[in-house]
Amino acid sequence: MPFDRIVPSSDGFPLSARLHGALATARAGVVISPAMGVPQSYYDEFAAWLSAQGFAVLSFDYRGMGRSRPDAYRDSLRGFEADVVTWAERDAASALDYLAESLDEHGEGARPVHWIGHSLGGQIVGLLPDRSRLGRVVTVGCGSGYWRENSPQLKRIAWALWYFIAPVTMAVAGYFPGRRLRKVGDLPLGVMAQWRRWCLSPDYLMGEGGAAWQRRYEAVGNPILSLSFTDDEFMSARNVESLHGFYTTAPREMRRISPQDIGARAIGHFGFFRARFQQTLWPQVVPFLQA
Repeated sequence: MPFDRIVPSSDGFPLSARLHGALATARAGVVISPAMGVPQSYYDEFAAWLSAQGFAVLSFDYRGMGRSRPDAYRDSLRGFEADVVTWAERDAASALDYLAESLDEHGEGARPVHWIGHSLGGQIVGLLPDRSRLGRVVTVGCGSGYWRENSPQLKRIAWALWYFIAPVTMAVAGYFPGRRLRKVGDLPLGVMAQWRRWCLSPDYLMGEGGAAWQRRYEAVGNPILSLSFTDDEFMSARNVESLHGFYTTAPREMRRISPQDIGARAIGHFGFFRARFQQTLWPQVVPFLQA
């Protein structure tokens, strides 16, 4: 039975989170870090399944997203302050710390907290300020957002999004009204503006972070399993390779999976977390986390 709770971010912002599994008996913890604009509820079925494999699983919403969107900003995110670095350094980092501390309070010995990052959630591991309790990392559909390397179907609309739709709507609305546009979902102005800068740079986030961020990503030595899909409508193989190239010292296992490999019609960018892949894709995660 999952338990909803409030996790305070490092600056006190209340984050909505959900815990699956028993802290006292869990072999380890797992944080599920969401994709851009995706609410934590999307991962409920996978989180419940993973907890049945013996893990304590914490999902959460970044500030301004899902149940972490304050009531005062339900209709509009105009004036809501956040960017992607805030999500990483404060919100995601606080989720990691919270689960590690909760495990310590309900058992003996320091158990690791593994990381499953969907898309953006796998991009930001290098921005976590403290990885001392971080165990293994699984990235799902995770790659650079540089638009010229996007999959062909996305590249056709990316130019219009980054050079016209996003700048105009942000200037008019004061945030990115993706829900009305049926693109990504509502995003705070700072998040969309920063993500746009990254996606327009051949070096993606390193174009903004430079040498300082490069050192942070090089310092990640945690084993990484990358699960990417040939029919991903957003991330090309080149996107995936580019992003994981930032983790220069981490042992990396790159699995590129086609729907035909598992007898499926499609997987796509979001399909992995659907319950229909419980027998085919989900079991690939557990042996890696247990290794």
